[in-house]
Amino acid sequence: MPSFPIIDSHVHLYDPDRIRMPGFDDSPILNRRYGLKEFREHTAGIAVEGLVFAEVNVSPFYALIEAQWVASLAAQDPIVKGIVAQAPVEFGERARVYYETVAAVSPLVKGVRQITQWESDPEFCLRPDFVRGVQILPEYGLSFDICILHHQLASHIELVRRCPETSFILDHIAKPDMKQHPREPWWTQIAEMAALPNVVCKVSGIPTEADHERWTIDDVRPYMERVFEVFGEDRVMYGGDWSVVLLASTYRRWYDTVETVTAGFSETARRKFWADNARRWYRLA
Repeated sequence: MPSFPIIDSHVHLYDPDRIRMPGFDDSPILNRRYGLKEFREHTAGIAVEGLVFAEVNVSPFYALIEAQWVASLAAQDPIVKGIVAQAPVEFGERARVYYETVAAVSPLVKGVRQITQWESDPEFCLRPDFVRGVQILPEYGLSFDICILHHQLASHIELVRRCPETSFILDHIAKPDMKQHPREPWWTQIAEMAALPNVVCKVSGIPTEADHERWTIDDVRPYMERVFEVFGEDRVMYGGDWSVVLLASTYRRWYDTVETVTAGFSETARRKFWADNARRWYRLA
């Protein structure tokens, strides 16, 4: 266990009785309230000093309400250090008024996310308006979280190349297919992504891409070690992906898995991975 408090860079907080989240309707595990009270219960015994909230793909009508609600939680509990809000980056220049509005919700709004993993067009993220919407994010002090499936890596590598001034956070190591255990082309493409200096990778969301019932540390370790190899100690960060992680693991089991894989890191590298890199890349207080 780290000898210092950690920052969890990827936490979902929500209440389906308040905000519409159609993606969770059919999941008995996820379609319930997961607030700060529940988070503390699930992380009991783990020194989580702070968390970064990641938007939950709510109905677009609720996107700003979601950011406002999380900001209100942060006003009551300083464990919420940052907010990654939903944003319509695909609107290009027309997204500016949205960026202005969401950034004004709270200084804790550090970045935005538009999940593209469900897009049928593999080059959706390369449409001119989408690219432009990402390019202008730095003008509003915002980074961009990439949430994709492994077969979409190539197009998102090109997106990053076209947006050199934007800071990117790659969620869930781009979701390689750990159920079937193939490595290519993810193995090569994750190195191509890591070669771009404006990207950091969250080691998160991994159990849910493995066999939910039977995954072991040996199933996920090679993919985690590949990320550590290609991104290096300055561009990786820990993410719990709570509550979605509960589909395949308790929070504690995932945390213990990551601790085992990173046990051989130097003290400096451990501090970067578990806390400092999240503070730096998300510009946390």
